[in-house]
Amino acid sequence: MHAIGFDREKYLALQSHHIDARRRQFGGKLYLELGGKLFDDLHASRVLPGFTPDTKIAMLEQLKDDLEIVVVVSARDLARNKVRADHGISYDEDVLRLIDGFRSRGLYVGSVVISRVTEDNGHARAFKRKLEKLGLKVYRHYPIRGYPNDIPLIVSEHGYGRNDYVETSRDVVVLTGPGPGSGKMATCLSQLYHDHVRGIPSGYAKFETFPIWNLPLDHPVNIAYEAATADLDDVNMIDPFHLAAHGVQAVNYNRDVEIFPVLNLLFERILGESPYKSPTDMGVNMVGSCISDDAVCRAASRQEVIRRWYAALVEERRDQLEPEESDRIALLMSSLGVSATDRAVVGPTLKLARRTQAPAAAIELPDGRIVTGKTSPLLGACSAMLLDALKALAGIDDAVKLLAPEAIEPIQELKTRHLGSRNPRLHTDEVLIALAVSANADPHAKRALAELQHLRGCDAHSSVILGSVDSGILRNLGVLVTSEPVYQTKNLYRKR
Repeated sequence: MHAIGFDREKYLALQSHHIDARRRQFGGKLYLELGGKLFDDLHASRVLPGFTPDTKIAMLEQLKDDLEIVVVVSARDLARNKVRADHGISYDEDVLRLIDGFRSRGLYVGSVVISRVTEDNGHARAFKRKLEKLGLKVYRHYPIRGYPNDIPLIVSEHGYGRNDYVETSRDVVVLTGPGPGSGKMATCLSQLYHDHVRGIPSGYAKFETFPIWNLPLDHPVNIAYEAATADLDDVNMIDPFHLAAHGVQAVNYNRDVEIFPVLNLLFERILGESPYKSPTDMGVNMVGSCISDDAVCRAASRQEVIRRWYAALVEERRDQLEPEESDRIALLMSSLGVSATDRAVVGPTLKLARRTQAPAAAIELPDGRIVTGKTSPLLGACSAMLLDALKALAGIDDAVKLLAPEAIEPIQELKTRHLGSRNPRLHTDEVLIALAVSANADPHAKRALAELQHLRGCDAHSSVILGSVDSGILRNLGVLVTSEPVYQTKNLYRKR
């Protein structure tokens, strides 16, 4: 069993209570900007063991009779075909995935906002038509010259007034999107302007998770957030406005602190006065009050920083980038006093790779055992690691062969004779299919297959950059896999 460091049930109760209290504070609609991911917050689940990826959406379900969701996506991201790294899908696809996910949990999705729309953006027009054909309401918001500093223009009919007004029917409106920079905050402020013009009472708040305002600035959980946003140049800092107004140190991040004076002026211009004295005041974030084992969360966060460093190294190698992001994360690792060797699966992986002169992999099981996998004529390193891990979890002797020859040979023949593959080794997806077939007749294979659920949350490492198939399968199994920034071959063309 993996150690638990976060009280999920306490968080569900506290966070929903404080959101409802914030709604009542404004006496009308509450536009709630969601910072981070809603029903698949994998980062939070890694650094706060016990915080499941769907914890936040489970909390919102408690308010669902009063709640609707608006999905915001930037026209710029659509034009760039931006891809979500954690799911490997484009932002337009992710909008549809999000809507499906919300609806499957009984949450009402009111509409989609496409922000930063320009006349020459054909991608935005095409996506709007697609969404409307799917029966969704779509609204357009436009760039505002001088944003966010030209307050008189922004808070006018030529600024926010030019945007489509998003029609909503519930009291709590959650604004979320595929990633950062989608325009969620601007959409909230635009709605406040339109509501004020219409005489509708409404307010704004941020549904925050990271950084955690009531943890120290140098707490590993907060440092892990810096590592997660290293590509955005985000830096955690003490909120000077909160310290001045309340005499209390609170952690926020640079972008919110830098923009707060402008936001304050916008609130005053729209509402007559600002409801907040600091950017931290704007947030609703009870995460820090629900950490049940600080040591567990500290350890998990240190491991997350190392994983982020490896991910940055691989991305820089793939795209031939300068090591800016990995260097930033390396500094964070130094501040935590950790290095790659503190990741338990790295040493065994590299040792096996040196001994065999071939790709190798290792995984750490929930009880701390390390299982390695080496490359063979039949299996790739990750496939071997996966099979041996399942055998170890099921208590099956290492000498037992889980895959029946009659299950393997047709797959190899199909790959080499009919699909044009020069590599007869089985990938992880093929291994799992073969194992499922073998489980019909072999009780060992059946026992091993039943252990797949226990791989979730396990750390793994590969001595070479993984292909899309192996990385996708391990991600779907919940394995936290990293790899050395090294390619297995010297080929110039590589399929992702």
